[in-house]
Amino acid sequence: MTRITALPLDQAPASTRPTLESVQKALGFVPNLFKTLAHSPAALNGYMALSQAMARSALSAAEKETVALATSQANGCDYCLAAHAQFAGKAGLDAGQIRAARDGELNAVAVFARQVTESRGRVTDDQLAAARVAGLDDAKIVEIIAQVAVMTLTNYLNNVASTEVDFPPLAD
Repeated sequence: MTRITALPLDQAPASTRPTLESVQKALGFVPNLFKTLAHSPAALNGYMALSQAMARSALSAAEKETVALATSQANGCDYCLAAHAQFAGKAGLDAGQIRAARDGELNAVAVFARQVTESRGRVTDDQLAAARVAGLDDAKIVEIIAQVAVMTLTNYLNNVASTEVDFPPLAD
């Protein structure tokens, strides 16, 4: 049962409606995550600003989805797992790669994202060195951390709110 209501567009604060309308235009619907974020214009706008900035990062679409899946699995967010499994498929990951990303095993990006999430950012010197040996430069490392932060916000919101999943069910 949902614990924080996803606001219908006509009940959302007026300042959030243009953002929700742009999401609807881009995705064809307004996901419940955004309707829940709409309770706080500051939270919605902050999330959108960081998400839009990360859209211009050096991480590929598949790498961003890999981070999203590894982080969401570690944080136990069923909503984000369903959403990002769909997005990962569109970014070119197959079912096996999606599973490996969730488990933090697909590649160096998945491994490091999972380590950052599970350690709450306190990765060891050896883990950081291994990420570098695997080909992640400092720019990618920082961008993975930023992507983990974006995902952690949505993971925690969905976990607290028990947001109703409005994406296709996750295939295990």
